[in-house]
Amino acid sequence: MKTLKVLSALLCYPQPEIQAALAEMVAALAEENRLPESTHRALQALINQMRRTDVMDLQESYIGLFDRGRALSLHLFEHLHGQSRDRGQAMVDLLETYRRHGFELSARELPDYLPLFLEYLAQRPADEALSLLTDAMPVIALIGARLAERGSDYHVVFDALATLVDEPASIADIRRQAATEGPDQTVVNMDQIWEEEAVTFLANQEGCGVNRPLPGVAQPVQWVPPLDATRQSARSL
Repeated sequence: MKTLKVLSALLCYPQPEIQAALAEMVAALAEENRLPESTHRALQALINQMRRTDVMDLQESYIGLFDRGRALSLHLFEHLHGQSRDRGQAMVDLLETYRRHGFELSARELPDYLPLFLEYLAQRPADEALSLLTDAMPVIALIGARLAERGSDYHVVFDALATLVDEPASIADIRRQAATEGPDQTVVNMDQIWEEEAVTFLANQEGCGVNRPLPGVAQPVQWVPPLDATRQSARSL
């Protein structure tokens, strides 16, 4: 699904290559035409803003949102398991799922990173992709609701994901939680928390994280393709 690939790219750490591909993303969304008109217009507004904004300003905004605290972390299992051992096992299982379908990560990024997960889904049959997306929607909806509460334009990407599948049954509770939460304590107590906890799982891999740009790579989330040469490259929209 090209739409999932575009949404994945929009959630990646902004780089010049992504900014240069925004027109191609607009064309891909229009060609596949899976989103409601209102959602498509909202994404178009976000893309236009990203076109007009200096890439360094986009990077600063991205870091301020997604890499300062846990409330808006794009690592899905962080919201489910925190730093417990359950998170490590869940990532092992997800990585095995990727490999079972012929993909090996060539990125230094944890497998539960949302843009990476979405790019994987973009390579799978639509029914399977939407089923897996549905499973992840409670966490995705919570991040989107928190972004909306903070007035971030990035929330439209999460709104777009929600239009592809049914919203979680608990969506009212999710929105209520986002509206009534206090300050993110991992931001308030960031120095202390970072001293006490360090995520090291798969830390030796290359990837699409913040401050880890890959020179000359057009799409920061990459896959090593399977031996079957008939599979579509994960780079092409």
